[in-house]
Amino acid sequence: MQRGFFWVGTGQREAGAGTVPAGQMYVEWESPREVTQPYPVALVHGGGGQGLDYLGTPDGRPGWASHLVEEGFKVYVVDRPGHGRSPHHPDVLGAMGPMMPDEAYLEIFAPAAAEQAHTQWPGGRTADDPTVRQLTAGSGPMLADWAAMHALERSRMAELLDQIGPAIVVCHSAGGPAGYLAADARPDLVKALVAIETIGPPFLKRPGVTLDWGLASAPLTFDPPAAASSDLRLTTTDSHGPVPLTLQAEPARKLVNLARMPIAVVTAETSPFIQFDGHLLAFLRQAGCDADQVRLADHGVHGNGHGMMFEKNNREVLQVILDWLNKKLVNEGDRS
Repeated sequence: MQRGFFWVGTGQREAGAGTVPAGQMYVEWESPREVTQPYPVALVHGGGGQGLDYLGTPDGRPGWASHLVEEGFKVYVVDRPGHGRSPHHPDVLGAMGPMMPDEAYLEIFAPAAAEQAHTQWPGGRTADDPTVRQLTAGSGPMLADWAAMHALERSRMAELLDQIGPAIVVCHSAGGPAGYLAADARPDLVKALVAIETIGPPFLKRPGVTLDWGLASAPLTFDPPAAASSDLRLTTTDSHGPVPLTLQAEPARKLVNLARMPIAVVTAETSPFIQFDGHLLAFLRQAGCDADQVRLADHGVHGNGHGMMFEKNNREVLQVILDWLNKKLVNEGDRS
């Protein structure tokens, strides 16, 4: 195996007595000695986490990055700007949002109410559990300005794709907008997009968090063009379960760039995201995208929650995604 790291977004800005880096993004890569897969994989972490979510698990097992290298992929793991080894100083990136308490992480990743069905969580379900402490130790705040955060992530992910060439992009949770925006910015360089329980539902509106463009707080490319998010005419219905469904009013604008690649909407059996993964699927298909619903339970993989990439059966979960990729990309490219 070979490994290394580099930075994208190494531009500078004036700050006080001189210049400083501005919104740089750390990228760690691993590669087998012989790459046997046609495209590398770029792994984008979620929420206030960092790329460590893919490098290993909170209880010390290999992560998806290692498993993908074993399968012959070259892998790029990012720390989104302001997370992990990508520094966040408010004088450069703007104000930080609030820290998420451990109890909120538990509610997302290991809720006590789901314990009987959520059999793949690798630790306990209290804030003082060693596995929970390992998970939350690497967490931090996101930028307070989500539109600025998503615009920055779009720029950095586009630069990464320019450097590594055509790739498979995998994004998780609040890292979803970075994946969608990267694919929108560089549709010729994203061969497939794997959206793992990405933040939503589309057009989510909560205090401090608004997905004004459906999938992100920063603009996406629609046809006919939308100069502002207010140009998107919306309709909402409460007849789709506990979460209202918001779609575009017909005739719907098309996401012409995202429509150029296959998209997997991946959801775990016990995750609350299963309540609105169909909303995301409906939004993408209405916008002309080739989107598949990939529910783990439909593929015989049971007992998972939102942190499926670091749960006990993380390799089994990954296989569901690899099978989908093989099906979608079987005729793509030449293996080298």
